[in-house]
Amino acid sequence: MGVEQAWTRPARRHRPVRTGLLLGGLGTALCLVGVAGLGLWNVQVVTQSSGPVRETADGFFRELSAGEVEQAYQRLCAQARGRWSEVGFAGWVRTPPVVTGYDIVDVSVRTKAGRPAGEVVVRVTRDGGASEERTLPVVRENGKWRVCGDPF
Repeated sequence: MGVEQAWTRPARRHRPVRTGLLLGGLGTALCLVGVAGLGLWNVQVVTQSSGPVRETADGFFRELSAGEVEQAYQRLCAQARGRWSEVGFAGWVRTPPVVTGYDIVDVSVRTKAGRPAGEVVVRVTRDGGASEERTLPVVRENGKWRVCGDPF
């Protein structure tokens, strides 16, 4: 008579939709972790930079107020030093009304094209008592923060 067939496992159905959703979810999760990591890094760079940016601006204006123009010149970025010679900068800074005091009003640091850059708002007091607010750009150059731009 007939021989009974051995039992076989039924063929598995492939579930392409489930697999696609699983892979899509994993990809999205990976992207979210990457975005969160980059955001955290950016916040860390900006918050750690505000102290050195303030110190750079403070040192620059302290030296200008004390008449130490040569030291203040060394705090300028390469672009600013290329625009002014040390003698020209000293003559320009010593032209009345000269800076006699300053007060740092605000410090902000942001990333621009992936590089940190700062701005310091300073209230500059000149001989005769007149004061004005100036925005001082500060950039990171060769591992140091430098004043870059026209501080007056």
